[in-house]
Amino acid sequence: MPWKNPWYDPQLAHHLPNGFCNIEPGRRQPGDLKRWRRMRREQGLPFPPDDGYPGFIARWWQYADICGNEDAVWWLGHATLLLRINGRYLLTDPVFSHRASPLRFWGPQRRTPLALVPDDLPQLDAVLISHNHYDHLDSASIRLLHRRFPHAAFLVPAGLGTWFRRRGIHQVVERDWWQNHELNGITLTAVPARHWSMRTPWDRNRSLWCGWVVEWASRRFWFSGDTGYSDLLLEIPQRLGALDGAAIPIGAYEPRWFMRDHHMGPQEAVALWRAIGRPHAIPIHWGVFELADESLDAPPRELCAALSAVGEQEAAFRPLRIGQYLAIARE
Repeated sequence: MPWKNPWYDPQLAHHLPNGFCNIEPGRRQPGDLKRWRRMRREQGLPFPPDDGYPGFIARWWQYADICGNEDAVWWLGHATLLLRINGRYLLTDPVFSHRASPLRFWGPQRRTPLALVPDDLPQLDAVLISHNHYDHLDSASIRLLHRRFPHAAFLVPAGLGTWFRRRGIHQVVERDWWQNHELNGITLTAVPARHWSMRTPWDRNRSLWCGWVVEWASRRFWFSGDTGYSDLLLEIPQRLGALDGAAIPIGAYEPRWFMRDHHMGPQEAVALWRAIGRPHAIPIHWGVFELADESLDAPPRELCAALSAVGEQEAAFRPLRIGQYLAIARE
């Protein structure tokens, strides 16, 4: 019997009877995946960073110092962020494993050390998940966090709750786009993203993908998750209010002809950042795993060039070191 989407609402454009979809049409053609993999293999991509991996780590990594009590967000690498809000802590897309893969011996390996080991995490109130890809949803990390913080809530996009409940995690909240959840004075809203989902050959797009807006005391921080450029992203501040901070992806964009449907490059990220009001922003989704053809050090270099090209030399959107933090305060 064909699988049916239990969340299906025919009035929602991103819903299908058998799963979820992007509203914009895709631009990939049959055979593109094989073509990309062949070209990547033939060219030996990605190349190491210009200064090698040790030089990259020395330039772009530090261990996170989470002392203090101000509202802040630490970038722990790739899409993992630690947010401190009113003394409460939230974690996004936690991946602490050596590989972003279902296998321990194969798949994209971590190229930079952990910026914060799990034993040094503070008491977590919630974990926010954007989608089910292995570089964003890591089973070993989720199990570890649940053992250590059994009362933490896991907020996930529609269709992903079953994955958590099968692992004995029942403090799970599923949300569709624009639905929210209240947690200790903090409003958490699932917002659109342009991406896809899949963990096995049999579950493609059976769960949704999203970003999250964290709102408290009239302040808002947007965690984009993983997304290509979409006009839907412009609706986030229009519907929820001005953003005081954001985490915007800039990595896994080469080759553009293949990656553009689901990943933003630095130029698109700058255009989006300017369109949503130029909030203080952290570039994410780079610096840890080699998921595409660009070198690890290309995203921050191209981001700075893209900002300079549009006259944003003193931009509030600049590359941070893995482990560095950004204070979230309205000016």
